[in-house]
Amino acid sequence: MADTFETVWDLPRIELRPLDGLRETRPCAVLAGEKSWAVVGALLPRWPIVVQAEPPSADKKYLDMLADSLPQHVEVIYGIGGGRVADAAKYVAWKNKRPAVIIPTTLSVDGFFTALAALRDDGSVYYANTGPAERVIVDMDVVSGAPPHIRGTGIVEILSMTTGLLDWKYAADRGKNSYQERFQPWAASIAAGIAQQAYKIAAGVGAGRADALRNLLDLMCVEVQLTNQLGHNRPQEGSEQYFAYAIERRAVRGKSLPYADLVGPGILVAAAMHGQNIAPIRDTLRSAGVRLNQLRKEDIIATLRELPDYVQRHNLPYSIVHDFQPTEANIARVLEGWI
Repeated sequence: MADTFETVWDLPRIELRPLDGLRETRPCAVLAGEKSWAVVGALLPRWPIVVQAEPPSADKKYLDMLADSLPQHVEVIYGIGGGRVADAAKYVAWKNKRPAVIIPTTLSVDGFFTALAALRDDGSVYYANTGPAERVIVDMDVVSGAPPHIRGTGIVEILSMTTGLLDWKYAADRGKNSYQERFQPWAASIAAGIAQQAYKIAAGVGAGRADALRNLLDLMCVEVQLTNQLGHNRPQEGSEQYFAYAIERRAVRGKSLPYADLVGPGILVAAAMHGQNIAPIRDTLRSAGVRLNQLRKEDIIATLRELPDYVQRHNLPYSIVHDFQPTEANIARVLEGWI
């Protein structure tokens, strides 16, 4: 044990404050979506912006190119918007040994607070261990003004613990977890408690209530710190995420789909595979503003047919998907009640 090395990451410094009056004197690169910049840009006058870009995807090759072309005199990377720009900013900053600052315009993902950047590579998700951002600056007025279908849809990160825990225990019962990812009842108990809180705040999140959105931010931070402490994401990431990874290329087809539009249905898929009653999960997702009708039925069915091969091909951690038999009857059972 003396020769092992382990890093337990902190959360970034989180500032809850109005963006109006925020100042930056360091030469900076800004990665921002067009709509996010339209909201935030006017609040950040006279910043020393050296270069600005809108990452069209989280493709690793593209982000490597972006990182390699960063002007040398840039001292800080800003990511303004949702999860894609947050991941891009952390990755570009990490590759250039610069700090990253994230300004979310929604509470759509927990990636604002993690020490990882989720990249797309070879048809799946690749995680780069970038370390957390230097700061995350949250203007709750900006967040509450976001469209309802993305404003608080980071609640899927919390609700995915419902199915992530089932997969983690499923793998443990079959001896499929590594020692590093061994099932730990104390952690599972904490994760289950966090997930239960999501059911309580969902309607308030969907309505855009300030107290519910603040609760969501707190729950995402506690969830991230738990996985930081464990050194892995097994309590929060399982077959619901695998479904989202696998369907993404089919679903996108040249357009952008919010993360929750993929993972929300994935939670229902995973819950159904585990034989759970999906009705309360489905109703909670809808009440929080998560859209469950953005995926084509034929894409869902095609993805379910290939999902067991997909998880094997990409060597994803063991879950119920690994043992799923994609017969017509099983697929119909998985889709019953929401498609």
